[in-house]
Amino acid sequence: MSDLQRDMRDTAETEQPARRPEMRVRPTAPIVPPSNVSGNALMLVIAIMAFLACLTFGAVSMVRATAASWQSEISREITIQIKPDDNLDMEQALKDARDLALTFTGTRDGTIVDKAATARLLQPWLGDGLDIDELPVPRLVIVTIDEQSPPDFTAMRAALSQKIPQAFLDDHRTWVDRLVAMARTTAFIGTGVLVLVFSAMVLTVVFATRGALSGNRHIVEVLHFVGAEAGFVASEFQKHFLKISLKGSLAGGLLAALFFAVAGFWQGRAIATPQSDQATALFGSFSMGFTGYLGIAGTIAVIALLTTLTARFTVMRTIHEIDQIRSDPSRTDQLPDS
Repeated sequence: MSDLQRDMRDTAETEQPARRPEMRVRPTAPIVPPSNVSGNALMLVIAIMAFLACLTFGAVSMVRATAASWQSEISREITIQIKPDDNLDMEQALKDARDLALTFTGTRDGTIVDKAATARLLQPWLGDGLDIDELPVPRLVIVTIDEQSPPDFTAMRAALSQKIPQAFLDDHRTWVDRLVAMARTTAFIGTGVLVLVFSAMVLTVVFATRGALSGNRHIVEVLHFVGAEAGFVASEFQKHFLKISLKGSLAGGLLAALFFAVAGFWQGRAIATPQSDQATALFGSFSMGFTGYLGIAGTIAVIALLTTLTARFTVMRTIHEIDQIRSDPSRTDQLPDS
C-alpha cells in the first residue's frame, strides 16, 4: 500500500464520528408501592366487607323470594273452617260449604280435608293414633281462587254464615299482610347493613389513601411542582387502589357465593330431615339462582368502583390542599422539606 493510500485511510478514519454509547432508559418506579403492609391490610379489610355485603345481599334476596313464594301460595287459597256441633252433620256441612263457595265467580276448585289429613295436621301437637271423632276438632275446606280476579269475600262470608252458622271463612289477608311487612322490614334492615358496610369501607379507603399519600407526599409534591397534572398523580393512586379493591372484593364475593352454594348443597342432601326442615322454615331455600349470583357480581363491581372513586377524590383533594398552601406564603412552612 502506498503512502498516499495510507494517508487517505487515516484521514477517513479520523473524520468518522465516534460511536456514542447506547442510552438505556431506566424504568421508572411507580409512585405508589405496588405491595406493602398497608396495602395487604386494606385488601383483607375490603375482602371482609365484600363478604359481609354479598352475604347480606344474598340473605335479603332469599328472604324476599321466600316471602313472595309464601304470599303467592297463600293468596291462591282460602279456607272455610267448620266448628263441630252436636246438631250438625259435619260431612254434609263440608259438602254444602264447598258447593256454596264454588258458586261464586273467581273460585276454581274446592277440596275437603278428610279425617286422616286433619289427624296428620294435628300430629306434631297431639301425637299419633289420634281419633278425630273423639275430639271437637274443626274441619276444613280449601278453596282455590283466581288471584287476578278473586271472589267477593264479604258476600261469600255472609252466605256461609247464613246457611252454615258454624262456618268461618279465612281469606288469609292477615297472614299476607304480615308476610309483606316482614319482607319489607327485612329488606330495609339489609339495605341499612349494606349502607353501613359501604360507609365503613369508604372511610377505610380514605384513611388508607391518606396514609399512602403521607408516605409518598414528597414525591407527589415534587412531581406536581415540576408540572405533573393532578389527574396524572390521582390516576396512579387510582390504579393502585383499583387493583387492591378488585382482589379483595373478588375474594370476599367468591367466598360468599361458595357459602351459598355449599349451604344449598347441604340443604338438598339433607332434605326431609329435622335440621333441613328447620333451616328451610327459618330462612327458606338457600338456592339463589342466576339472579342472586349476578347480584353478588354487581356488589363486587360496586365495591371496586366505590373504592377507586374514593381514592381518586381523596388524592385530588389532597393535591388541592397542597396548591392552597403553596399559593399562601404564610403557610409554606406547613410543607415538608423535599
